Amino acid sequence: MRHIIKLKDVSVKRNGNTILSHINLSLNQDEHWAITGQSGSGKTTLAHVLTGKIFFNGEINSHINNTEDKKSIILVEQQHHFKNLSNTGDLYYQQRFNSFDSEDTITVETALQTLKNKETWIELLHLTPLLSKPLIQLSNGENKRLQLVKALSANPVLLILDNPFIGLDTEGRATLHSIVASIIKEGIHLLLITSSHEIPECITHIAVLENGKMIWQGAKKDYQPDKFHHPQKITSLTAIKEITAPSYPDFDYAVKMKNVTVKYGEKTILDNINWSIKKGECWNLSGPNGAGKSTLLSLINADNPQAYANEIYLFDKRRGKGESIWDIKKLIGYVSPELHLFFEQHNTCSRVIASGLFDTIGLFRQLTAAQEQQVQQWIKLFSLEKFQHKAMFTLSNSEQRIVLLARALIKNPPLLILDEPCQGLDEDQTSYFIQFVNEICKQFGTTLIFVSHYKKDIPVCVTNFFQLANGKQQ
Repeated sequence: MRHIIKLKDVSVKRNGNTILSHINLSLNQDEHWAITGQSGSGKTTLAHVLTGKIFFNGEINSHINNTEDKKSIILVEQQHHFKNLSNTGDLYYQQRFNSFDSEDTITVETALQTLKNKETWIELLHLTPLLSKPLIQLSNGENKRLQLVKALSANPVLLILDNPFIGLDTEGRATLHSIVASIIKEGIHLLLITSSHEIPECITHIAVLENGKMIWQGAKKDYQPDKFHHPQKITSLTAIKEITAPSYPDFDYAVKMKNVTVKYGEKTILDNINWSIKKGECWNLSGPNGAGKSTLLSLINADNPQAYANEIYLFDKRRGKGESIWDIKKLIGYVSPELHLFFEQHNTCSRVIASGLFDTIGLFRQLTAAQEQQVQQWIKLFSLEKFQHKAMFTLSNSEQRIVLLARALIKNPPLLILDEPCQGLDEDQTSYFIQFVNEICKQFGTTLIFVSHYKKDIPVCVTNFFQLANGKQQ
């Protein structure tokens, strides 16, 4: 059988570390592959090798050639960045919630206007209602669909999707499964980096990476995913009990919203929301992509100026009564996929974790000895010792996420807002983190708002549920 692309003894080293070791893989005509494996095993690096983005040792033989109407290989990354109208990347996280500053980025329609063959993909990926929306206001799932349209419009011979299901709601994932089948019918070959539980039916072959080595490859019918799991036990309760108990002013309600409405121009994002969260309660916030979840959380986390135009109480105090955003943020631990996009990637992991003590995007002050000890404690709790002096950008996406999770937890705050915290983590990392959150909430009576599109990822401590759809509570 004729191969599309063939790798022979492909190896990659970075900063003296082996990322990929002697990879041999042949993608043949009419085959569609999924690459699975633990986080940090080298899957994304392999994708970058195939697209020529990084240097490698070994051989790659390809029968793919660029033509006038086809690109050879296109990779849709797990993380996406975009520029403002001045063609710079000088954007900031809160900008998406500011009705004036958000207009400094182009709309979805403008981003797609020069593409050919786009109409069919726009319709299939349900992008039509988003055409007038500024890019910076897209949710993580909406942004993923935009990137897919841009890639598919280029009519690639081989399309590589790096964890495309991440950030999509239940309907979005089902839709993408059908889209993947449509992609193959168009004669496009597919290489999918994904979890073992998110493999479309049309995939014919699977390869498994572990610590940079190909430990298994073969037909999908012969794949046994349970053979490759390495469950991680929860840190001992003794270690968790060594975490410093929080010392914060007492309160009855972490959050209380009364008839909260948020509009941008004529578009209503949140419509008459009423929500009360008592101290120590654990909530799941759910809803499809674009339902308004991120906007709702931005009102709580002091990132949205429209909080002042609404009746919102945080920790028993009415917003707009003289408190600064830092007075609010010091009581909250927060992580989200969007925050990950805007985080400074050149900081070391230990400095990123330490920045959580001050609620800043980066560390701008000297740590005390006690704070240094606190950082080391959380580095140990999340087994990040070998990464602590490395820059964030040198880590895999999942390793970066774990660093940001440690940053959110380091203050042991009275309120945790965890927006898709397990996004990008493998199954073993997810299981460990969920257990960890359970123990934190149980031991310290922490108030929790937990967002996930996967019911299996919701901690057992969650007993309250708040659902949004089209900006309205259900």
